[in-house]
Amino acid sequence: MRVIVVEDGLFEREGMVRVLAALGHEVAATAVRAEPVPALVARYRPHLVLLDVRLPPTYGEEGLRLAARVRAEHPATAVLLVSHYAENYAADLLRDDPARVGYLLKSRISRAEEFDEVLRRLAAGGTAVDPDVVAGLVGPPGGADALDSLTGREREVLTLMAQGLSDRGIATRLYITEATVSSHARNVFQKLRIGKDPASNRRVNAVLAYLTARRLGHPRPTRPD
Repeated sequence: MRVIVVEDGLFEREGMVRVLAALGHEVAATAVRAEPVPALVARYRPHLVLLDVRLPPTYGEEGLRLAARVRAEHPATAVLLVSHYAENYAADLLRDDPARVGYLLKSRISRAEEFDEVLRRLAAGGTAVDPDVVAGLVGPPGGADALDSLTGREREVLTLMAQGLSDRGIATRLYITEATVSSHARNVFQKLRIGKDPASNRRVNAVLAYLTARRLGHPRPTRPD
């Protein structure tokens, strides 16, 4: 897989490059700021752009704006935002088009097998959000919204769906059958009033967008057709 790395921290950038190389991926270019990246993407046509959320000069939302631009100009290129903190930066990108969008904590990169799985899932058109971020979005039971109608197992299935796992991946993780996963997923969609087909990736991504929007106070996304 061909990757561009955008990270201003020297040690973190070099660490990402080493991990990617060890996993057999090609790092086509690196950058420390957002400005040169669009030209680099146009030149190298990477499968994925790995970028820090906070970039110079303001360390504000440069990474988010860059990710949105890459997605708009090169929809076949995946973007993976990384951060030290479990903040809900993925919401804006996921709301419009969750395909090929990911958000991980930097600590997750050192888990090579898990990191590689995320990279390949994104490049294939999937979605990936760090489990710690998803846990914060789903939250514990006891509130007043539709999430509190879910059973414990349904919340586990929803959390794994939001991370981007397939039904098979969820079944493997929870040691249950795919049929059981489908049953729990169907209940989740019914209770959250999102679509009718739990097997559709589009609807899985809609759940993540729904949860993110609810936790950030944004309007509920339109129900998929």
